[in-house]
Amino acid sequence: MIAAMYSVEELAALRHPMPEPGTVTPEDSYADACDQVAEQRKRDVLHLEGASDSLGTDPLLLALDDLKVQKEAVDTQIRRLLAYGREFHGSRPYGLEELARRAGYSVSGVRTAYGEKEIKQVTAQIGREPNRPRRATAGKSR
Repeated sequence: MIAAMYSVEELAALRHPMPEPGTVTPEDSYADACDQVAEQRKRDVLHLEGASDSLGTDPLLLALDDLKVQKEAVDTQIRRLLAYGREFHGSRPYGLEELARRAGYSVSGVRTAYGEKEIKQVTAQIGREPNRPRRATAGKSR
């Protein structure tokens, strides 16, 4: 295993920051929120130590790999929600500007964020076809 110049506890603290006072609602559950974060940190330490030992990989690199996978999963969910909003929602699709602002995309980014792959996934997940037919030029398969 690569020797770490830091502790796994520090990585867990970075990955699971304690809430700031005044940010928990209701305020009387602040101590409970801190307890939950402390438990998350303990689980994270055990996970990182175990994975690091078994794989012989630095815990920091494992933490980064883990976050990369999470980021990719969130990106996939955003693309599916964009497809839903544009292709499956009601009688009129959501506007490109609104979706772009909420998803952190440009308008052109929303247009190209999803394609036939995501439309097929949404169709399978919600059990119905899109509300409107696809234009031949729209949404290339990802």
